[in-house]
Amino acid sequence: MGFMNSINIIGSGLTAQQLRLDIVSENVTNSQTTRVENGEGAYRRKLVVFEAVSGRDSFRAAMARAANGLIPNTQQVTPNAGGVRVTEIIEDESPMKIVYDPTHPDADEDGYLEMPNVDMVKEIADAMAASRAFASNVTAFNTLKSVISSGLEIGR
Repeated sequence: MGFMNSINIIGSGLTAQQLRLDIVSENVTNSQTTRVENGEGAYRRKLVVFEAVSGRDSFRAAMARAANGLIPNTQQVTPNAGGVRVTEIIEDESPMKIVYDPTHPDADEDGYLEMPNVDMVKEIADAMAASRAFASNVTAFNTLKSVISSGLEIGR
């Protein structure tokens, strides 16, 4: 059923954008953290890396299936319908902010303190983009739900 693939694609987008929002909130929460758990300096901003997942066969694979008499999407189930997936969460390698604060316990002998490389403007923009993408996926789901409902009404 084609609409099930669409639901899977939309679901993958919702899941990916939710993780992106979670990472943004982690970055904002740690924007003043000067010491990480293992003691290796200030918190580093994290980024989410997405990868498109193609659920469509190549032309060659479709022709091979047709030559063997297989009907697409019924006799051979594709493992993934497509969509997006998170491949990794990486640390932003941009330089840390250096602040002069000799009273801070994490300051070096010269009184300088390494602060996280979290920029609130970037985080707000990233959160807005993620929430817009999430809302777009919700809209696509509601549209698909409406199309399915209308299709079922035809049968009455």
